[in-house]
Amino acid sequence: MTLKHCPVVLTDWFEEHRITEVECLVSDLTGILKGKIMPAGKYLNGGRPRLPDSIFIQSVTGGYPDDQALRFWNAAELDMQLIADPAAAYLVPWAEDPTAQIIHDCYYMNGEPVEIAPRHVLKRVLALYEAQGWKPVMAPEVEFYLVKTNTDPDYPLEPPIGRSGRQESGRQSFSIDAVNEFDPLFEEMYDYCEAQKLDIDTLIHEEGAGQMEVNFQHGDPLYLADQVVIFKRTLRETALRHGMYATFMAKPMANEPGSAMHLHQSLLDRDSGDNLFAGDNGQPSDLFLNYIGGLQTWMPAAMPFFAPNINSWRRLMPGEYGGSAPTNVEWGYDNRTVGLRVPVGNAEATRVENRLPGADANPYLVMAASLACGYLGMMSRLQARPPLSGGAWSGGIALPNDVGPALDALDGCDALAQVLGERFVKSYLAVKRAEHLAYYRVISSWEREHLLLRV
Repeated sequence: MTLKHCPVVLTDWFEEHRITEVECLVSDLTGILKGKIMPAGKYLNGGRPRLPDSIFIQSVTGGYPDDQALRFWNAAELDMQLIADPAAAYLVPWAEDPTAQIIHDCYYMNGEPVEIAPRHVLKRVLALYEAQGWKPVMAPEVEFYLVKTNTDPDYPLEPPIGRSGRQESGRQSFSIDAVNEFDPLFEEMYDYCEAQKLDIDTLIHEEGAGQMEVNFQHGDPLYLADQVVIFKRTLRETALRHGMYATFMAKPMANEPGSAMHLHQSLLDRDSGDNLFAGDNGQPSDLFLNYIGGLQTWMPAAMPFFAPNINSWRRLMPGEYGGSAPTNVEWGYDNRTVGLRVPVGNAEATRVENRLPGADANPYLVMAASLACGYLGMMSRLQARPPLSGGAWSGGIALPNDVGPALDALDGCDALAQVLGERFVKSYLAVKRAEHLAYYRVISSWEREHLLLRV
């Protein structure tokens, strides 16, 4: 971007922090950050950075869908201009020289937004809420594992060694001492997050060995999606500096619980600031029940956004170890067996927690998909089914149980395609089907062990 295109607030921020280098960031469909690294002077004065739009049809393996799956795609690989969002500028606190990392929006050279960019998809859905005078509020809870470094993918992951010199082995949910085993890492993580002004709130130990959860303060969905993306990068870097890995895989270890990204969601009146989910006499409003009804109706088709990878579905298997991953779209008050939990609290805090997404999900897309389902419910005035008060493990509306059926369900859902963007949904389906095919080309150790000499 030229200096005249660079917002004053950003140039002032560069001067304040004496920035010498800039990392221009864009999230692809998986949530991997792509971009360019530039000297600060060139960034401010040398023109807008560009990338090809094909980064949004690249799979997690680095491959691309075949030509037949991309009949709708422009094979020219058009250039995109990267336009900085000053509200998404962060320091890189671990860099030796003063460095900025800035999340960008993508536009074609004719000024049209790149409709398949995940950040644009979320902004598209938020614009629908804005048109109704609604202001959605979210609060993500992100689970992750700390594991030993592992350079051979054929070997299973293991919990890391803590300060005591011992490896965690038992269930230590909410244990303070278990968190303190990794005090040096978490102290540096908090220092980095503070330097970046990330709004992280609570850190707890989860069910699994070496499994933790970080909660974010509630706020604007776009702002928080940016923060989750930067937090993931920050934690991975911090863990590496302490001789271990941090992973957001949905199911990194066979005999441990999976990792989720729970989304607390509420809705405010844009002008008054009142919680539109709160009704009279402390009861949920009709709009809240419509929102729940939309989630119940369209979340089965939206599962490829909540469980985007092959590994995601291992977390959602029946009988998944730990018993905390719901496989239904029922709702209930303070009920962790349902996919849609409504925490007990005062009316002003009325909200719903979507417990289906995995920690591996793209934050922009998982928020966009959840908001899209709720939006459709409110616009259609759907009524939620009655809340469940007991266990929901064996009941409720069935969700797709694997990648293939989930992608087929999304492919057949015109309502979600209209809200999220038809070209985006087609691109997403093509990429995820290509990943599915790539996975099935790999012969697993299970197959060699049980089939090699027996069939």
